[in-house]
Amino acid sequence: MLCNVFGAIEAWFGTISNCTRLIFQLLQQRKQRSILSIKIHKHCVVELFADVSRVERAIESFIRYLAVERGLSDNYQLSTQRSLSDFASWCARARKVNPPSRGYGAAGPPSSRRSGTAAWRMVTLPMISEYLAEKKKAGLSAASIKLIVVALKIFFRFLAGKGEIERDPTEALSLPRIERYLPETLNEMQVEQLLNGIDTTVPLGLRDRAMVELLYASGLRISELANARLENFYPEEGTIRVIGKGNKTRIVPVGRKACEALACYLSTERPKLIKRRSGSEIFLSERGTKLTTVRIWQIVKEKARHAGLEKNIYPHLLRHSFATHLLSNGADLRIIQEMLGHADISTTQVYTHVDQQRLKAVHRRFHPRA
Repeated sequence: MLCNVFGAIEAWFGTISNCTRLIFQLLQQRKQRSILSIKIHKHCVVELFADVSRVERAIESFIRYLAVERGLSDNYQLSTQRSLSDFASWCARARKVNPPSRGYGAAGPPSSRRSGTAAWRMVTLPMISEYLAEKKKAGLSAASIKLIVVALKIFFRFLAGKGEIERDPTEALSLPRIERYLPETLNEMQVEQLLNGIDTTVPLGLRDRAMVELLYASGLRISELANARLENFYPEEGTIRVIGKGNKTRIVPVGRKACEALACYLSTERPKLIKRRSGSEIFLSERGTKLTTVRIWQIVKEKARHAGLEKNIYPHLLRHSFATHLLSNGADLRIIQEMLGHADISTTQVYTHVDQQRLKAVHRRFHPRA
């Protein structure tokens, strides 16, 4: 009987052993399949990222060209890079551009594949038109679409100039027409109300008054105000040197009242804001750092609300008001163009329409037979 028991136990262990061996074999096979799947997936991912990397390399090369040779602003570079990367991603998602083939074909020689221009050779005008149509259908404004078109045109012109592509697919692409809106402005009484509504007795009141005075007196952009430096302000001459779009430098007059407001702020309030990490920017935050454009925007809105102005007030509105008031008081359009830093006179001419609208409104209001 004891032998029968031991025989049953041995048979049971044999069955367990066989099951274990079978399970082990199944696990091994599954592991091998998993490893194979991982290898295949890894290979595809590497190929995909290699293609993306090559495309991005071509874009980065172009952005360096914009920065070094064209001297365009950081914001313009970022906007252009975003537009090109989005178009490249759309091409990849829509499978409009195939990965570079082993042969030359449409992908071009190996040097072209390495530089990242192989995929760009496959881009056609219908593809670009389809992409822009999708953007328009998604609700993108004409102004935003125009920025994308400009980015694509200068990029492909750059590639064609270097001989990286045979022809420019955007050559026949026209820019979308944008409806011009007349800029909003404040009248002179509203500007006075805004300035007089700033309490200079409270902490940072002198700084805020000087900021708003300078925005209106010199027509500065918000970024130019944020980056204004002490060494570029000449109180004796009543001028300030600023760096505008495209890193272009210009010298702008500063009015007497703005100079007085700046003198009060620089002599009494700014020294208290200086910390170890402070720079030479004129306008500092409570922490001693340069004021950001977002914070300047918030300050202007706060001061307008405190002054009781119901109109939507923002820093660029003061720039529009600066130009319109100069023009209405007889200033030459070319002089205004220089002070605003406009590269094209057509950009400044929009203020003539604003002035004409104002004159018509005055005529309708006060003329007995209007």
